[in-house]
Amino acid sequence: MLRPGFEGAEEETTMTNRLGLGGSFTLAGTSIELKRMGYGAMQLAGPHVFGPPRDPEGAISVLRVAVAAGVNHIDTSDYYGPHITNQLIKQALHPYEQGLTIVTKLGARRPPDGSWVPALSRQELIDGVHDNLRNLGLDALEVVNLRVGGFTEPTEGSIEEPLTVLAELQQQGLIRHLGLSNVSREQFAQAEGIAKIVCVQNFYNVVHRNDDAFIDELAGRGIAYVPFFPLGGFTPLQSAALDRTAAAVGATPMQVALAWLLQRSANILVIPGTSSVKHLRENLEASEIQVPAEIV
Repeated sequence: MLRPGFEGAEEETTMTNRLGLGGSFTLAGTSIELKRMGYGAMQLAGPHVFGPPRDPEGAISVLRVAVAAGVNHIDTSDYYGPHITNQLIKQALHPYEQGLTIVTKLGARRPPDGSWVPALSRQELIDGVHDNLRNLGLDALEVVNLRVGGFTEPTEGSIEEPLTVLAELQQQGLIRHLGLSNVSREQFAQAEGIAKIVCVQNFYNVVHRNDDAFIDELAGRGIAYVPFFPLGGFTPLQSAALDRTAAAVGATPMQVALAWLLQRSANILVIPGTSSVKHLRENLEASEIQVPAEIV
């Protein structure tokens, strides 16, 4: 039986509620057990991740169907919209089910012109934590990723100052666990001297594979790797190998790309985003697909 507020999601989840969603992964040093197929909320905001969605009720349906299907890992940020995706998550899912983990990130802001501006000063990070708490309706944020670097690639340099601020907020009880986003291996090493890191979220997919060695290092230490833009982001993946494999296994190329990630390493957690229930179902079903290791 679906809990109050989830009426109407049952029919949409009949094909997905029995899926294993890639199995589970426990974040290192925590009791947080996440299904390896999660959901990224970025696409719930309006065009260019700015402003409200064209179909708010549709966005709420996507969130409710995802959770009803077993997803317990939602990736978000209060600078999506800004504030829009977190407000939708709260409207759709609050009070949150036990075991549902919402992972947010800090490090940018969205001025009225819709641009993406770094926000790594002490006050910006403090304000960002409180914005996330308020818009998600939480007393503490379960996991916060510090987002640094460029749009898709890390930018070398010290991350000590901003991470120290988040570590202080963690000590105050406003953040439970810390992660990193868009960082180099050297920055990860620096971060470990400041706080315990439970996950790394970098740009990675079947075509863009610069982090192969980094993933293997993290896997050896039981640390989660969460690829953002697993389907290419604003420029969808295009690959003849994907097309050939999809035809051979009876799936879509994007399903193959997601399935490959789940098979790539047991510490990979996938968070594809969508604003469509139909597309959500396709993404979740990718967790059941087996693809040849030699796809690329």
